[in-house]
Amino acid sequence: MNLSIIALAGFVGTSTMLAVMSVLHTLKLANADMVRAIGSLYTRSIKGSLIPGLIIHYSVGLFFAFLYAKLLGILPITTVGSITIVSTFLGFVHGIIVGLALEVRVAVYHPVPEFKKVGFAVVVAHIVGHIAYGLSVGIVYAQFLDQMPFRPIMGLQ
Repeated sequence: MNLSIIALAGFVGTSTMLAVMSVLHTLKLANADMVRAIGSLYTRSIKGSLIPGLIIHYSVGLFFAFLYAKLLGILPITTVGSITIVSTFLGFVHGIIVGLALEVRVAVYHPVPEFKKVGFAVVVAHIVGHIAYGLSVGIVYAQFLDQMPFRPIMGLQ
């Protein structure tokens, strides 16, 4: 198993997701400042939440890159394109789960008033961000297909 490729995919995917959500937040399409929202769960305020938020966000992003690799490894995927499509779909499903969890549970208990109101736009922003994550992870995996742990399962020996 090539751990460095999976870690690279997690870093690229997390960075892409962060960029997409930052654009959505900057354009005021949604309150999608996810890093500060995550960090302020730890710090209990916006002040000082950026660094803990980044550490948590990238740690979770790396974890999910390994989970995506494991899931891709058990599926009968046969082409580079299908890796990217399936990984993007995983991001979509992941985004729906996270978005709904935010709407139903997290916002209710968030310590910062700014993040207590979620709504449809925030849920959609998380879905879009996770789709970007899945797409980016899939692209990285596809670039290093011959070195990935799921290659033999796909019959691409």
